[in-house]
Amino acid sequence: MDQNDPKYDNKQLLKRLYVFIKPYQNWVLLALVLTLAASYLGSLRPKLTQLAVDDHIAIGDMDGLSRMILLILATLGAELFILIFNTYITRWFGQMSLHQLRVEVFQKIQSLHVQFFDKNPIGRLITRTTSDIEALSSLLSDGVVNLIGDMFRIVFILYFMITMSWELTIIAILVLPVLFYATFWFNGKMKAAFLGVRDQVARLNSFIQEHIQGITIVQLFNREKDVERDFDTINEDHRKAHNKTIFYFSIFWPIIEVLASVAMALVVWYGGGRALLGGVTFGVLLAFIQYVRQFFQPIRGISEKWNALQSALASSQRLFEVMDTDNEISAPATSSAKVIQLSSSDSMIPKGTIEFRGVWFRYNKESDFILKDVSFKAKAGETLAVVGATGAGKSTLINCILRYYEIEKGEILVDGVNIQEFSLNDLRERFSLVLQDNALFSGTIEENITLGDPKISMKDVQETAIEIGAHEFIDTLPQKYQTKLAERGASLSLGQRQLICFIRAKVVNPSVLILDEATSSIDSESEALVTKACEEMMRDRTSIVIAHRLSTIQQADHILVMHKGRVVEEGTHQSLLEHDDGIYRKLVQLQMANNSAA
Repeated sequence: MDQNDPKYDNKQLLKRLYVFIKPYQNWVLLALVLTLAASYLGSLRPKLTQLAVDDHIAIGDMDGLSRMILLILATLGAELFILIFNTYITRWFGQMSLHQLRVEVFQKIQSLHVQFFDKNPIGRLITRTTSDIEALSSLLSDGVVNLIGDMFRIVFILYFMITMSWELTIIAILVLPVLFYATFWFNGKMKAAFLGVRDQVARLNSFIQEHIQGITIVQLFNREKDVERDFDTINEDHRKAHNKTIFYFSIFWPIIEVLASVAMALVVWYGGGRALLGGVTFGVLLAFIQYVRQFFQPIRGISEKWNALQSALASSQRLFEVMDTDNEISAPATSSAKVIQLSSSDSMIPKGTIEFRGVWFRYNKESDFILKDVSFKAKAGETLAVVGATGAGKSTLINCILRYYEIEKGEILVDGVNIQEFSLNDLRERFSLVLQDNALFSGTIEENITLGDPKISMKDVQETAIEIGAHEFIDTLPQKYQTKLAERGASLSLGQRQLICFIRAKVVNPSVLILDEATSSIDSESEALVTKACEEMMRDRTSIVIAHRLSTIQQADHILVMHKGRVVEEGTHQSLLEHDDGIYRKLVQLQMANNSAA
């Protein structure tokens, strides 16, 4: 995304962030009123000090002085109460806004097409939903409210100063032009610096996530030193990005301190001379010294909050870039009547017919086509097997059927309807998919099977497990179906993990079952059980099986042989063996030779 895109300028970003705070705008208004009240009370205290000195101490009025002291203490107490209550409500509506923003960002990420994740590392997306959103915490809670409060505090201070002595007021603000120039310079530099920091944080998170996930490979090949060197490089870039912000801070804050001291010295010099000559009272001089100290506090606060605002805007730009990402897989504008009919529960409608008509596909416009004019038909209830060498396009067929990617030319039909006419939910609920790589999550076995679907009962889960042949091993676990799994199911064997995936695939009673190398990584001890489970799952439903082990597909009704993105042969196991120079025959002979050698 272009960082100079007009839709990501500060004004537009703030407008979009306001959407998340809008439901709490009444609380925001209350917080603003309380902040203005606290700002006024804080600015009132030096004025009360001036009155105490000039109207009571100077003439020895002890009773009046006591009343002024009580008034000052009451002002302090009221300010304290307001600040406590105001801090609570601003933090509350800020966290509520962050909660909703985090939900919407996560929902957007979940809805994006698979190709988006091919281009964006997982660690970078984790950064978006965690630290980038946390960077908005100050802005969406008390950031803007207190920024406005600091501005009004300056206005209140100037008002009291002018009413006491316009000459001293001019002397006190002589340094403001230099201060404004330094502030604008600082803010311009800081936004670019914070964008750089957020980029480096995402890069660092991505690297750590990727290499911790692949730690077994790193250790197996003794690449720890190489990974450490790569990490040091990324970490150094991260440090340099932070050092830029430190450099600008190291210049800006001393300038603020020096200007505040200069303003104080000017007031003491000029005001002290005027007081000795009787031009101003000592109460006014004392109040002005307090006001000058107070005057630079909100300026420092504005600078700090502006700095936090720049960091928040940099993070919000990155968040909205994700939220503005177009989903290349679009839902139909209107539902086809035919789709609605096929979505009904009419048992007379044959379900599960898959047809490819002249399909061409490639993963990006610069690469060669992975699928080239692919055409075939799998009838309802048939088992279709797809074989071929690695890279022939077998798994790509599955990605296109499920619309993880959009085809470039041709048509894919499900039960006679183009898949682009289905909503994604309606299309995908017709399928179940079991992959070679087991997709299990932290949680119970039951939660991994149902994935939170309320329509699937515990009875359904158990009955399916019995049919698959997995109930026996689950029943031996300490908490049975409530047994907690480690990340990615690491506490189970490969075969046990795959059986849980089989239960999950079958319990929803899909029209079409897809097995993509689902048995290729199973150990020999589990192979018989898993093979039996596969047979049970495929019975009486359309099944698409991708397998390297040709022995597992010999009973398939229809076999496709793919080579370099094309369907070069198709038929039954027996008919394909009759082709003397056929690819399928050669694959079978090669596997038989390998098995004999083994």
